[in-house]
Formats: sequence, C-alpha cells, structure tokens
Amino acid sequence: MSKKQKLELTWIGKDVRPKLEPRILLENPELSFHAEARVSDNDIFDNILIHGDNLLALKALEQEYAGKVKCIYIDPPYNTGSAFEHYDDGVEHSLWLGLMRDRLEILRQLLTDDGSLWINLDDNEVHYCKVMCDELFGRKNFLCDISWEKRYSPPPDTKDFGYIHDHILVYRKTSNFVRHLLPLTEDQTGRYKNPDNDPRGSWKAMDYTCRFTAEERPNLYYPVYQPNLKKEIWPKKTRVWAMSKDVHQKNVSENRIWWGVNGTNNVPALKNFFSEINQGMMPMSLWKHTLAGHNQEAMKEMLSLYGNEVFSTPKPERLIQQVIHIATNPGDLVLDSFLGSGTTAAVAHKMGRRWIGIELGEHCYTHCIPRLQKVIKDEDSGGITKAVNWQGGGGFRFYELGPSLIREDAWGNPVINQDFNPEMLAEALCKLENFSYAPSPETFWIHGQSSETDFIYVTTQFLTQDMLTHIAAELGEKRSLLVCCAAHSVNASAFANITIKKIPKAVLEKCEWGKDDYSLAVENLPQAAPVQTVSASEPAKTSKKTAPTGQSSLFDLVKGEQS
Repeated sequence: MSKKQKLELTWIGKDVRPKLEPRILLENPELSFHAEARVSDNDIFDNILIHGDNLLALKALEQEYAGKVKCIYIDPPYNTGSAFEHYDDGVEHSLWLGLMRDRLEILRQLLTDDGSLWINLDDNEVHYCKVMCDELFGRKNFLCDISWEKRYSPPPDTKDFGYIHDHILVYRKTSNFVRHLLPLTEDQTGRYKNPDNDPRGSWKAMDYTCRFTAEERPNLYYPVYQPNLKKEIWPKKTRVWAMSKDVHQKNVSENRIWWGVNGTNNVPALKNFFSEINQGMMPMSLWKHTLAGHNQEAMKEMLSLYGNEVFSTPKPERLIQQVIHIATNPGDLVLDSFLGSGTTAAVAHKMGRRWIGIELGEHCYTHCIPRLQKVIKDEDSGGITKAVNWQGGGGFRFYELGPSLIREDAWGNPVINQDFNPEMLAEALCKLENFSYAPSPETFWIHGQSSETDFIYVTTQFLTQDMLTHIAAELGEKRSLLVCCAAHSVNASAFANITIKKIPKAVLEKCEWGKDDYSLAVENLPQAAPVQTVSASEPAKTSKKTAPTGQSSLFDLVKGEQS
C-alpha cells in the first residue's frame, strides 16, 4: 500500500448525503426563561434551547457558530438493534453510520481550534464510530477512549460477560487543545501529612528507588549516609536509587530526606511537598463510578426532578461535570445535540458555561424546560449543585426550528411558503446565500452582508428599473449587492456591481425542501427488501419492498454503487 493511501471505513450508502436546508430559528418568548434578578456578575442569559431535528438545527447554527463551540458532548442512540429490528446487521450499521456521519461533519465545523468532541457510546457501534471519526478528524486528533463504569455490578440477566461500562470517545479539532487537570480528591489530599512540622507544609513520602538494576544503571548504584545510624546504606542491586549522587546531595541539603518517625529506617524516602505538586489530577482513561457517577445515581437525580416521569437513559451530572471541567473554562460554549433530559445544559449552566442544547422529542417540553427552569430558580438541589455552590440565576432563549422555505402549491409548483413574513424570508435567503443576517435600520435595501462591501437585499415586490437605479446610486461603485426578488423588469447588465436572482427559482436546487425529520427513528429510514421464500418447485422471483411515501428505498440509494 502506498504511503499516501489511507484506510477508510466504507458502508452501504456512504456517498448518499442529504442536501440540508439551512433553516432559520424562531424564538418562542413564552418558553424562554430568565431569572427575575441577577444573582452574580457572572450570570449568563444568552443560552439556547432548540426544539427540532438535530441535523437541521445543527445546519441552522453552522453559519453563526462555526468555530465558536469549545466542547461538544453527545450521547447518541447506541444502535442496540431495538430501533432497527427490520434490518439485517450490515444494513443496521450502515444506516447508523450514515446518519451519524452527517452530524459529526457539522459538529466538527462548529468546534473552536482548541475545542474537543466527546461521544458516549457502548460496544454496539463505538469501534465503527472510532474509525469513522479517525477519517473525519484525523487519527492524530484522537485523544482517548474513556471507559466509564456506568454500573458497579453486572446486570442480573448476564449470560456471558458482565457489561458494566460505556465508552466515551474523545477527539480534539487541532493540536491547540489543552486539557485541564481534575481536582484532587479528599482521599488524595489526605495522604499529605506533616509529622516533622516542616515549615514548607504537608508532604507525602515517595519511594527513593527505581526499577533499574545496578548493571543497567551503575551511576545510580552508590551508598548514601544514614545520619542517625551513622553508617552508609546501599540500595539493592536489583533496584537502585531513583536519582543521581548530585541530586541526592541536593535533597540532603534541602532537608528532603525522611528516615522514618524514629529516624532509624534503613531506606530513605523523599519528601514530596503538597505545595510543589500539580494542584490537580491527570485525567485517566478509566472513570470509576466513584469519580463520575453511575446509572443508578442518574436515575435518583431524575426521580428528584420529575417524580415517576423519569427519562429512560439519563447520565449522572458528575459524568458531564468531569467532561466540562477537563475541556473548558468558565464562559466557554458547550453544545449537546442529543440533549435528552437536559443534563448537559443543566451542568454547563451550574458551572458557569454558555450552552446550546438541541432536542427533537416531546421531552424537550416535559423534561428540559422544567429542569432548566429549576436550575435558574435555584430549585434543583441535586446533582452537582452543592459541589459547585450553585445558587441560581441566568436564563435561556427557546427556539423552534423554522418551517421549510419552499413548499408546493395545489398544482405541485414550488412556491415561497406563505408562513414566511418579510423578515423571515430575508433571514432565510441570507442563510442560503451565505450572508450574515444584519438588516440596516437606516438603509432599506441592506438585509445582510458577507463582507464590509458585499450586501444582500431580499424583496417580494416587483422590482423595476427605476427602483434598482435608485438603489445603485446609493450603493456606489465600491460596494456590491445581491438582490433576491420574486419578479423584475430590469436590464441586469446595466448594473456592473449588482446581481439579481429570482426566488424561488434561484434556490430550488440548493436543498431538500419540506423535509423536517432526519432523526434516527426507524420510520424515517429507507426500508430494506423483505426476504422472499421460494419453494423448490417454483422459479425464483425478485421482489423489492416499496419505501414509505416520500422516501427512496435503500436499494435505490445505493444502486449506483453496486452497478
């Protein structure tokens, strides 16, 4: 294999990609929520909760938030087979991988250069996802496969192996990522004592020997003087001193050698002072439930919040706390596009991070909103509340995914959706044409811009030559303008720095219009052909199951690959 060639994960339908419509987001002020007063100067009010398909929502965020999200944590469907019972094993993996790939590509675009992605999965898909992420992020940007002990005992129905952990794949966007140390536990800090009242404070005795032999490291095989016993002490030939003679003499002169409580030990120890160590613990690849919580802890948190209306697969707040602590600083932006019951948003809020949460299901209303309201009103005493001294405050804005811009009229002709008012239409066209929506209060024909001199104007009025001549005079020669209109009677060639596009014709080929659900629900996926039973006396017949209305079958999607 050539050095320039690289291995890639392939699956059925890998080349099939949706043409996503960059929807606008519509705030629902009745469901947005803010504290009645500031609790501290660090309160954050511009958090975002979005109800809608998460792939379309990510596309809606892409233009404004590309390169701005510091940490992304997702807990996607694990693909256990229960949601894919109509598919054989190979098709099951292909569908899941394709749907995840489309989301991961946008998630990577949203990350800052020093940002990181954390993907919580189990054994069903984690290894496939690892290879796919290696391709998307680059293998050099894989950081860790964390094993999180989600149970402290195996399930009672275990037959072969007691499966008690989940995987958390961690990827950075670039080498600029810097991880933070975790706080030291009470057990770790409690190991530091000060039995000799050293003025430098508490310390812990460290081994003075190392694993090398005298033959391997002859420079570390030498005698040291035991002052209380007034004799020389040699290390074992199979385990020599851990430092050279010069370093040892420095330790002696700085009173760093410990010979035991009575001063009569035959082997010295090194005094490792608490004030001189890293004030934190390096993150490990194994997260015990004592560090990051477990499923039962998460269920108790759900019960305290919702009573019996618990979410089926919650994560403990301590787990998300570890992720956010390692990957972010206060004020950084955290995103979860599979928000579930709202744990990531709740933890990020309590830790003083900005957040964006996306959830399609009804539990966006039944779980996420009430939970986050309790956090803001300081009515949530569970989870990490006491650990971070959370006392309420801040807020969030609630958005629904906007409707599709183009729909068909009664005769099947594509037309602008009548639900769009002029402001919505201008914002939608800005997204489609890669302009930032920024309407000018002074200049009616400026709805957005892509640079300091490049602007867009969106109108449903019939555009005349006189109207455009007036606009051109104000525009001047050093600026350019894209005009999107429903109809016009303009000689476009008369204006060198103005481009005219008719809507909806100009945008028809850009997207899949009218599709509102790209979720991982089985009813939204292309159907596999059923297995045909053929008797020995009958000739074989081919059969293909018809896909649900409005969908291609899996075989339609991949026939180009197999021909």
